[in-house]
Amino acid sequence: MLTVAPDIEVLARFGRALADPIRCRILLALRQAAAYPADLADALGISRTRLSNHLACLRDCGLVVTAPDGRRTRYELADVRLGHALDDLRTAVVAIETDRTCSEADEKGCC
Repeated sequence: MLTVAPDIEVLARFGRALADPIRCRILLALRQAAAYPADLADALGISRTRLSNHLACLRDCGLVVTAPDGRRTRYELADVRLGHALDDLRTAVVAIETDRTCSEADEKGCC
């Protein structure tokens, strides 16, 4: 039975998933299309074991799901809206990065 998680829990899960560059790369790849683990590992240049650990994390966070395909398992984003959210976050970060408003950003590492 599926339950709806509270807003803070959802954001924490999303943050945990995005905290690792490999998981970000996986999510961005799955944003384009569903994929098989072996193909993802090859495309990202990482071992299948390492990819498997990251996919498990993303599954636990509720961001990706598996879809059986014969004897293979395909991974895809749990909801198409996640792809839109990733695009929005990516463009928001780019906008913030190129428009620094803090004059001490380089010295203090802020903004």
